[in-house]
Formats: sequence, structure tokens, C-alpha cells
Amino acid sequence: MPGEQAARDDDAEAEPAAVVGPSKPRLLRVLGPGLITGASDDDPSGIATYSQVGAQFGYALGWTLLFSYPLMVAIQIISARIGRTTGRGIAGVLRQHYSPWLLHGTVTLLLLANTINLGADLGAMADAMGLLLPLPRAVSIMLFAGACIYMQVFLQYTRYVALLKWLALALFAYLAALMTVHLDWRALASGLTIPKFSARADYLTAIVAVFGTTISPYLFFWQSAEEVEDMRVDPRRTELLRAPDQGDAALRRIELDTFVGMAFSNIVALAILVTTAATLHASNVTDVQTSAQAAEALRSIAGNFSFAVFALGIIGTGLLAVPVLAGSGAYALGEALRWPRGFSRRWRDAKAFYATVILATLVGMAMNFAGVNPIKALFWSAVLNGIVAVPVMVTMMRMAARPDIMGRFAIGGWLYGVGWAATLVMGLTVLGLCASVFLG
Repeated sequence: MPGEQAARDDDAEAEPAAVVGPSKPRLLRVLGPGLITGASDDDPSGIATYSQVGAQFGYALGWTLLFSYPLMVAIQIISARIGRTTGRGIAGVLRQHYSPWLLHGTVTLLLLANTINLGADLGAMADAMGLLLPLPRAVSIMLFAGACIYMQVFLQYTRYVALLKWLALALFAYLAALMTVHLDWRALASGLTIPKFSARADYLTAIVAVFGTTISPYLFFWQSAEEVEDMRVDPRRTELLRAPDQGDAALRRIELDTFVGMAFSNIVALAILVTTAATLHASNVTDVQTSAQAAEALRSIAGNFSFAVFALGIIGTGLLAVPVLAGSGAYALGEALRWPRGFSRRWRDAKAFYATVILATLVGMAMNFAGVNPIKALFWSAVLNGIVAVPVMVTMMRMAARPDIMGRFAIGGWLYGVGWAATLVMGLTVLGLCASVFLG
């Protein structure tokens, strides 16, 4: 039943009516922002990265996905805790406690990187569709862009979130593809457990690509904002600064949600890497530039089933990732400019927020008709993500440890240590990325 809910922050004059959705199975109630965030990390551009790494280096870089797992978990838990504790997303806390130049610079770069990534993902989805059906690429791009806009603008929030959770099941396609190939178990065990290092530029670039793909700024902003959004639609939840008695249960849920979501993300990424290592690398197919190329290459090597599920997975993950990319940017801009925002609001109550979502999707779509090279687009998106990630992570770590911002829920212990380790690794990743730009 619709019900009026008091304003949670100082960004809007009043909150709109909140709609509480129907009861959901226990697991789906627990798994929410973390699951969607983790699944969206395996977007078509991520699939291209893992496919290229597997095709070029076989199983040798499997360890990077195990190594990155605790780093991802820590930084995403911190993102979620900021939103759940303060009732604001990351941009909202930046606006309240930090310099305007940091806020506006961060949000501008985030929007730019997200839009480029979004456009590349739409193109990858269209290429995958072209492998399955004789549909013109332009038509596919417009259909996918339209579907993503419709989901975000016209679906009720509870149905929209439920749909995103179901779309996460598309990632099981890559586990199915893995079951159809022959694995070198000894080489796989070695690649997972024994880190190998090389001074070769392409090897270092591959390591940089994996870390840059698994730890991305749009994921921080999305998970934090979704914690705030979930409080808006569930009147039983209040930001922890006002309701500290909810803290223990809320933080346990966040940790479970994030541990499971990031595990799902990295297991699927590993399945993609291993599948292409066992097929493409084993057949000396070592140059895969896009996810659609990886799917096409699998047709002749691993058979039509592996090819089909790989291609369908690209489409499914794209339908999940494009709304997250557009939405995370819109949340950040809305908080920076104090707009009414959120997918739980009606269109007429958050026109600027929804206009940002639509515009980002349309600009990404237009990139595909403007002759923009999708490979270069993904590369520069990775560069921008890296530039944004490090200062955002440093600032997040500082804000999450400040009692004047987080109260008694300021982070410490293992979360503080692993969070700073993730920040250091991301900083080294950006240095490596910059070195590859200037030296390559």
C-alpha cells in the first residue's frame, strides 16, 4: 500500500509515497544490491577482458581473480555501509563533507566513463545478437537501448529490482559453457594457486585489465545508492545514525549480500577465463578483442552449444549492466546537484534524474552510429575508471573511518586493512595502465 514517508536527507523538499513490494523469498530479501552489483561487474566489456586474458595466457592469470575477491568484497561492503549508515550515497557524503571541486570532478569523470562503457556494452550486445539472429546491428542497438530505458523509467521499483536479480541468472550461461570443455586440471590448479609474474608489457597490461575490470567506480556508487533506495521503499529501515539498534542485522545482511554477490561475479569471470583458456588458447587463438569475437571463435572449437550460451550470456549481462551504468551516474549527479532522485520515485517527481538516465543511454547508443571504435572506447573507459577509482577509494576509506560521518559504525579491523589494500592495488593498477599508455 502506498504510504507517506518522511524525508531522509536535506536534498529534497519532501519524499514521495513509498511503495512496499510483495513479500519475497528469504534469500531474495537478503541478496539485493550486492548481488546486482557483482553480476553487473561481468558486463560485455568485462567478458571481453576475461576472454582475451584466457585466450592469450591460458590459465596463468587465474590467480588474479582469487586475489581480487577479498579486495572487491571489502570496498563494496564499505560502499554499502556508507549508504546504509548515513542515508546518503557516496556523492551525497562527498557534497556534505568535502570540497566541491572533488565532488564535481569525480561525478563528471564518472558520467563520462559510464557513458562510454555503456555505449560499448550496447554495441557488444548487438554484435552477439547478430551472431544468433539475422538482425541488423543498428536495429539491435536501438532495441536494447529502448529496453533498458523502459526498465528504468516505467517499471515499478520493486519489479525493476526483481528483474535485475533474474537477469543475473544470465551469468549461469558461462558456467554451462565451462561444463562443455575439456580442462587441463593441473594447469588450472597451478594458475589459480601460484602467481606468476613477468616483465612483459602484454602480461602486465593483462593484470592491470583484470583489476581495472573487477574494481570499478560505478559499482561503488551503485551499491551505496541502492542501500539508500531500499530504505526509501521499506519504511521499516532507517539510516543507522538515527536507528543504531538496526545496525547488527543491517551489517550482517550487507556482508552476506556482498560476499555472495562478489563471489558470484568472480566465479563467473573465472569460468569465462577458463573456458577461453581451454578452447581458444589451446587452439592457438590468442587475439580476442571483443566478447562477440570470443563467442564466434568458440563455435568452431567448442561447438554450437558453447557458442550459443556464450552469446546469450553477453546479451543477458548487457541488459543488467547498462541500467546499472546509467543509474549509478544519475544517482551521483542527482546527489551532487540535490535533485530528487531514485527509481522508486515516479517520473514526474524526479524528472532530471530520469532524464539523465535516458540521455546517458541515448548518448551511448549514438556512439555506435558515430564510428567510434568499440575497442578504443573500452580502453579509454578503463583509463577514466582508473583515474576516478583511486581518489574515490581514498576518500571512501577516509570518510568510512570518520566517527563524525559514520558514528559508531565507522569501519576498523579487517575491513579497514583490506580496504586500504584494495586502494593500494588499484593505485598500482592505474600506474601500470598509465605506463602502458605512454610506453605502448
